[in-house]
Amino acid sequence: MFSGSPRTVSRRPGPARPRDGEDFTAGGRAEHGGRGPHRSRRAAGEWRAGARPDAVLHEEAESIADLAGRLGLWVAFGSIHPLTPPNRPHNSLYVLSDQGRLVTRYDKRFLSNTEVSFLYAPGSSPVVFEIDGIRFGCALCIEAEFPEVFAEYERLDVDCVLLSVMVDDAARAVVAQAYGRLYGYWLGYSVPAQFSATVPSGVVAPGGRWLARCPADGRPALAVADLDLDATDADTDVSVRLARPWRRLARAGLYDDHLVPEDPRSGTRTAF
Repeated sequence: MFSGSPRTVSRRPGPARPRDGEDFTAGGRAEHGGRGPHRSRRAAGEWRAGARPDAVLHEEAESIADLAGRLGLWVAFGSIHPLTPPNRPHNSLYVLSDQGRLVTRYDKRFLSNTEVSFLYAPGSSPVVFEIDGIRFGCALCIEAEFPEVFAEYERLDVDCVLLSVMVDDAARAVVAQAYGRLYGYWLGYSVPAQFSATVPSGVVAPGGRWLARCPADGRPALAVADLDLDATDADTDVSVRLARPWRRLARAGLYDDHLVPEDPRSGTRTAF
C-alpha cells in the first residue's frame, strides 16, 4: 500500500541481466524494467515460421509477478509479447500492481527499420495507468525521437512518462529531458548499466531538472525521487501549475482574437 508522496525509483540493471532499460518506482514502490532483448534476423525468421518465445521469458514474467505481489511493489518490466503465429511479437512493457496482478501492457508503436523489417509487430495505442492518483505513460527507445508520442501523453493528462532506452547516446537523454520541460511532467529515463558512463539513468522533474541520477560507473544502481503533485519547488511549481496550462490555452486558439490580418503593416514583409 502507498502513503504520502508517491516516489519514483529508476533502477539501472547490470550487464549480467542484459535488459533494455531500468526500473522505475511510483507510489510507495513501483519498478519499471527495460525492453526485452533484441532478436537476431535468424530468430525473426523463426517468428514467421510460427515458433513460440523461449519458455524462460514466460517463467521469468511469472516470477516477477509473484515477487511484486509478495513485496507489495508496482512493477513495469520489459519483454516480448507473443502473438498468434505466424505474427511477430510485440516489444512491450508489462505493468504489474502491488498485488502481482498484470494491469496493462504497452506495445512499442514506433519501431526501428530493423525491428519492423525483421523482428516485431508495432503497437497501436498509448497506455496510461494510475497509481495513487499519479498517471503514468510508457514509451520505448527510438520513440524518444517522435515528439508526438510525448505530446499525446500530455494531452492524456499523464504526470510521468517512463522511457526505457537501449542505446548509448547522450543526445537522446537530452531530448528526454526536454520533454519534461516542454510538457510539464516527470520523466523516468532508463538505460542499461553498461551505458551509464555516457548518460546514467535518472528521473527528470517537470521543469527539466534531473531530480536523481544513477552513478556513471557501469554498475547496477537506484535513483530515487518523489513525485509530488503539490511540490513547491520553483521550477516544478511553475511548470505544472503555470506553464503547462498556459501552453494548452496557447495551442487552443488563445491568439485568434488578437490577430490583425487587415493591417497592411502586419502583412507587408518587405518594409521596415
